[in-house]
Amino acid sequence: MPESILTTKLQPSPLREPAVHRPRLTAKLARAAAHRLTVIAAPAGFGKSTLLGAWLATEAARAGWLALDPHDDAAPRFLRYLVAALQQIDSTIGSQALALLDSGHIPATETVLATLINDLAATARPAFLVLDDYHVIESPAIHAALDFLLAHAPPQLHLVIAGRATPPLALARLRSQAQLLEIHAADLRFTATEIDEFLGAVMHLDLPPADRIALEMRTEGWVAGLQLAALSLQGEDDKHAFIAAFRGADRHIADYLFEEVLRHLSPARQRFLLCTSVADQLCAGLCDAINGGSDGQATLENLDRANLFVVPLDHDRRWYR
Repeated sequence: MPESILTTKLQPSPLREPAVHRPRLTAKLARAAAHRLTVIAAPAGFGKSTLLGAWLATEAARAGWLALDPHDDAAPRFLRYLVAALQQIDSTIGSQALALLDSGHIPATETVLATLINDLAATARPAFLVLDDYHVIESPAIHAALDFLLAHAPPQLHLVIAGRATPPLALARLRSQAQLLEIHAADLRFTATEIDEFLGAVMHLDLPPADRIALEMRTEGWVAGLQLAALSLQGEDDKHAFIAAFRGADRHIADYLFEEVLRHLSPARQRFLLCTSVADQLCAGLCDAINGGSDGQATLENLDRANLFVVPLDHDRRWYR
């Protein structure tokens, strides 16, 4: 029996008004039509989904959206939802693919993709396919499927992948061909102007310039951090004192990080982060000394790739904070 499709996974979350206008980023996303793949990779709370939703709301081209979750980390289910997302672009796409998926036996992934690629080639108009929260996908078969799609899809299809980590796809080839557009945390951080707009127009907080600058320094433009700080500030009489004392240990920040990030990590990663949190800067040797292990460098590099709590301080990625 065919699996039911949750239609809410096929549309972006409604945009909230008022919202911060980010023309520097929507202008960059406007170049997605000139690239085969666009990757937006940043930790939780950097506004990736909101940015994509705002961009698509003003984009004239057709688009399909798929919000992924851990249940999608199996090729048959992923392919079924991929077809459903593509049918948001053109309802004629995917009939053969669905027939294969409903045939009673598991078809070869490339066979299903070949039918989708042929359907896409028959549509002349440009289209975007957005895969949101791709970091939940760990299946090598699904990564290979997307590499196949990127290698063979017609030029009118543009894939947009958003997640908390850079996807493990054949990005080097696309980068060398100038077919990869990348947006990272450094791009997504709120600028001083965006912070002013957010605090004033969105959160209705009238703060003196010194307090706004202090809040920018403490959050480093992290959107979720600013949101949580602003919510707390609305109930504070002495806003200056609150901002002066605001840290990552703030209850709202700690709750957010635990709910969105920490509880999803393995016990080993949680233990590594807890033990090394006592140091302001980290290197492999220091991590090994603290944890009594020998995998400090590999763990730091893995955390870096996954955008989890560490920031490299040098090009060789030997020191982190």
